[in-house]
Amino acid sequence: MTAPFATAKDVDALRQRLGTALSRTSRQYGLLAPGDRILVAVSGGKDSYALLHLLQHVSRKLPFAISLHAIHVHAGHPEHDPTPLVDWLANTGVPFDIARADFYAAVQQQTQAGESPCALCSRMRRGVLYTWAQKRGCNKIALGHHLEDTLATFLMNLCYTGRLQAMPPRYTTADGRFEVIRPLVEIAQADIAALAQALRFPIVDCRTCPPMPHHRRAYMEEWLETLSAQHPRLKTVMLGALKNVRPTHLFDPTVQRVPREPNDAP
Repeated sequence: MTAPFATAKDVDALRQRLGTALSRTSRQYGLLAPGDRILVAVSGGKDSYALLHLLQHVSRKLPFAISLHAIHVHAGHPEHDPTPLVDWLANTGVPFDIARADFYAAVQQQTQAGESPCALCSRMRRGVLYTWAQKRGCNKIALGHHLEDTLATFLMNLCYTGRLQAMPPRYTTADGRFEVIRPLVEIAQADIAALAQALRFPIVDCRTCPPMPHHRRAYMEEWLETLSAQHPRLKTVMLGALKNVRPTHLFDPTVQRVPREPNDAP
């Protein structure tokens, strides 16, 4: 089913383009491998719908077999109704679970006035994902973070925590049990939004976190969009910078080596 403005050919072309981008990211960072059992986190937002949809699309073309298992974490908000999501998942043919965790009240109680509960909520959700990944015999967990997510994270770390750090496409959990992968990390959210609209994903709003337009991530996202309006290639250039690190020209003694005379100084 497509949106009124798009033909089936348009939707297929968009799906193919985004699937190609996901496959390119997977090859570059080794995200998908033979025999992978991947727990795909589906929150009910456009990004996670696109993640599962595109992983299904790409998996059919891989020269090896992987398996997908979807999961939706219900945090226990009394007004959260995942029924549209459950119906959608049932039609994908992918096995899935609705994990009732009931940590909504704890998040609200432990969040100070004026603070965002997102970090605490994320940690609790991640713990639920680890539990279910083990229960379902999965070796990888797939999250739906996109290009703007990792660029905003980079800016937050740069401006607020004093670290040069972004969201990696792949990492191993601290206990070594799982790999966490982000197959959409090089795909722009505008393309994900277009796919979501074309395929009419039944968006289920997250009710755990109240709207907080002025917290730090929102500032970084607004700043990124303002700069991008002035410099349309900005996000592409920033992504390129994350792949083009010069340790010799940084101040961290754990990575710095004595540089030669720079030939690319601004």
